[in-house]
Amino acid sequence: MSPILIVEDEEKLARVLELELKYEGYETETALDGQNAFQLLQSKQYELVLLDIMLPGMSGLEVLRRFRKLNQQTPIILLTARDEVHDKVSGLDLGANDYVTKPFQMEELLARVRVHLRTNSNKEQEADILLFEDLSVDARTRDVKRGTQPIELTPREYDLLTFLLKNKNQVFHREQLLDKVWGFDYAGDTNVVDVYIRYIRNKIDKPFDKSTIQTVRGVGYTIKDMEI
Repeated sequence: MSPILIVEDEEKLARVLELELKYEGYETETALDGQNAFQLLQSKQYELVLLDIMLPGMSGLEVLRRFRKLNQQTPIILLTARDEVHDKVSGLDLGANDYVTKPFQMEELLARVRVHLRTNSNKEQEADILLFEDLSVDARTRDVKRGTQPIELTPREYDLLTFLLKNKNQVFHREQLLDKVWGFDYAGDTNVVDVYIRYIRNKIDKPFDKSTIQTVRGVGYTIKDMEI
C-alpha cells in the first residue's frame, strides 16, 4: 500500500494524524511545509493526501494547483482552520475532493479517508477496461474483443494498441511511438511503426469494416473519439 501524505505545519496535529492513520493500518509520511510537500508529491506515489491550506513557504492551495497539473487521480482532502466559503470553493475548484474544517472529529476524517480511498480504488479497477466504441481491452487479462469476437494480438501489437487507447485523441508521430512502445534505446527503422499499425488494422478493423486507428497525414497516428 502506498502511504498517505499528511501536509500539516502544526506538528502536534500532524503527529496525531500520523498515529491515528497508522492505527487504522495505513502507512503515512508527513510534510510540515508546502515546498517539501510538493517535492514529495513530485517524487512519490500516494493513495491520498491530507492537505492543510495554511502552510509556510507555499500555501496548500498553491500545492494543490501545481499537483493537479501533474496528477488528476490522487484524492486530496483539505484541512483548514478557516470556516470561510471562499477557501472551500477555491479548493474544490482547484481539484480537491473534499475538505474538513478544524477542529474536526477524528472519526469523521477517518470515514472520509475510507470513502475516498474506496472510490479511487473502484475508479482504478474501471480503468483496467479500455473501451473504444465496440472495441474492448481488459488490461488485467490482456483480452481484446471487437464486440463479442476475441482478437489475438502479439505482445507488441497489444502494447501499441493499448498505448493509443490510453491516450485517445492525441496524435503521436512515429518517433514518439517508438520511444513509448519499443523503448528509448530502440535503434531500428521508424517504418516498423507503420508495419505494426497495419498488422493491428488487419486484425481489429478489416474483418469488421470499421476504422479504429486513424492516420493524421504528415503527423502520425491516433485513436480519436467521434465527437472530438
